[in-house]
Amino acid sequence: MKEKIIAAYEELADSYDALIEHKPHNAYYDRPNTLKLIGDANGKNILDAACGPGKYAEILLKQGATVTGFDNSPRMVELAKTRNKNDGEFFVHDLSAPLEMLKNESFDTVVCALAMHYLEDWNTSMQEFCRVLKPKGTLVISVEHPFFEYLYFKSKKYFEVEAVKATWGGFGKRIKMHSYRRPLIECIKPITNNGFYIDKLIEPKPVPEFEKYDQRHYKELNTFPAFMHIRGIKK
Repeated sequence: MKEKIIAAYEELADSYDALIEHKPHNAYYDRPNTLKLIGDANGKNILDAACGPGKYAEILLKQGATVTGFDNSPRMVELAKTRNKNDGEFFVHDLSAPLEMLKNESFDTVVCALAMHYLEDWNTSMQEFCRVLKPKGTLVISVEHPFFEYLYFKSKKYFEVEAVKATWGGFGKRIKMHSYRRPLIECIKPITNNGFYIDKLIEPKPVPEFEKYDQRHYKELNTFPAFMHIRGIKK
């Protein structure tokens, strides 16, 4: 499963990077709501977990943050370095593995946008996010909404964590993407069981710019959410 996910992202990395500025679900749905939960980044030390081509890092660096980012995809890490012109630090690492290279209590914020659904078990990641965060540090994640996924994948087993796959057609070629669908409780429990309390949970709506690029999904996302955003505070 992990190898299939990495291979898919290696294949679409360049297209993803080229489209990231205005791809509606990223630019006008996920990013505005994630950045709102991060808040003022100036002077903060931020870990960008599953950084992709470094767009979040680019925004946060411009706001005055210090950013460290990692991703499973070597090509995505190359693109993140290129995008940020040697500002920030980026390296290849598995989101599910311990962050042994990072010190305890060294970050103010951890952000992980649209990546946790690639992991079957969130516990190791949450334990590590908690460890590297300073006291009262913030964790900001975005994931596919569990109710949306339950309907989209036509699941018959809501309470289970189950492997699913979809075909993505928005990057110039059709790519099979594997992930894990889970119930709402399995999004909440790994956070609250591993050192955080939940400060905010958002079922987002797209910002108005979305409509200019994709009217159909703009209308749909204003009636039913596809993503969910959570901010946790280290206890």
